[in-house]
Amino acid sequence: MSLNGRAYVAGAFEHPTRHAPDRSVARLHAECALGALADAGLSLADVDGYFCAADAPGANPLWMADYLNLKLRWLDGTDSGGCSYLVHVAHAAAAIAAGHCDVALVTLAGRPRSEGLSIGTQMRAAALDRPDEPFDSAYRPTIAAVYGLIARRHMHEYGTTPEEMAWVKVSASRHAQHNPHAFLRKPVTVADVMASPVIADGIRRHDCCVITDGGGAVVLVRPEIARSLARPRVRAIGMGETVWTQTGGYIDITRSGAERSGPAAFAEAGVGPQDIKYASIYDNFTIMVLIQLEDLGFCPKGAAGRFAAEGNLIAGQGRLPWNTDGGGLCNNHPANRGGMTKLIEAVRQLRGEAHPAVQVPNCDLALACGPGRVMGNGHGHATVILERE
Repeated sequence: MSLNGRAYVAGAFEHPTRHAPDRSVARLHAECALGALADAGLSLADVDGYFCAADAPGANPLWMADYLNLKLRWLDGTDSGGCSYLVHVAHAAAAIAAGHCDVALVTLAGRPRSEGLSIGTQMRAAALDRPDEPFDSAYRPTIAAVYGLIARRHMHEYGTTPEEMAWVKVSASRHAQHNPHAFLRKPVTVADVMASPVIADGIRRHDCCVITDGGGAVVLVRPEIARSLARPRVRAIGMGETVWTQTGGYIDITRSGAERSGPAAFAEAGVGPQDIKYASIYDNFTIMVLIQLEDLGFCPKGAAGRFAAEGNLIAGQGRLPWNTDGGGLCNNHPANRGGMTKLIEAVRQLRGEAHPAVQVPNCDLALACGPGRVMGNGHGHATVILERE
């Protein structure tokens, strides 16, 4: 069953804080939920479907449903890491299309900055019963080191340069200067990126995303409800999700799950990469943007470095305006999970509500995508294509 046009994004809200030492994770979820519902012109009493992931308190949607006092017909706690909230768009659309719910609420929140989590440079303890843990733990891998290896392999295979990677950060910073809530608002140059300290061989500090508190939420509804609300209508027309496994260790770390989720979303939407006016592409590290640009078909494999260095990601001058809120590199990476903010900025662009300096003219087709968990490991990936009606 195609889900094209079966659900509309009626409300979207990004929490303005980037440091919340005075709030609980549950309260952040609740504030995001109320913000998105107010944006849609709805209330908690209207919600009959709730979707969240492992960032929810207790890692279970039941606790947040109770906290919000929701009266539900449908509940989904699917967790695919940072792309969970993009996955939830497809799951909510399916639930709405099947008649399981009419108003679906999706929330994200977390406090990694307040809790002092340096997730990229410190080894994270994994569950002892995770199948690959006995093989990985002896090497004490860190996320930054893994992405440094990925960057070096891309450089080796395709001639990508650190300066080309730096243009991803430069592009994000050009946009973030117009976002009053962005964690890093100062524009940077390629020279600034290259002068920043090496975090792991292959990546520097400016190649890494920010660590922030906060969160976000979206509300999806049946088409009939969307047409009754006094809000711009944005419908989900293409969705794809996958798990990109390690295939027993025989993997190409220059490729991502976007190779599968992207084509699936484009096929359902009936459009191609050339039709997209704006793209939100997960930017936990600069190299990850380049890999996804290639895997989604925006440029040939190995050409994304040159694509970025030519200024193609910069709003107002490039072929593919990208992460116009500043993205995870400069604006926000709440709960160390970036899928939700990618979705929210895509909705802003389609509504014409992005900052005037970065608003894409006549933006009627947008893409949001990203991975979950860690590249080079078994990771999830999801792509969502949205259209302004």
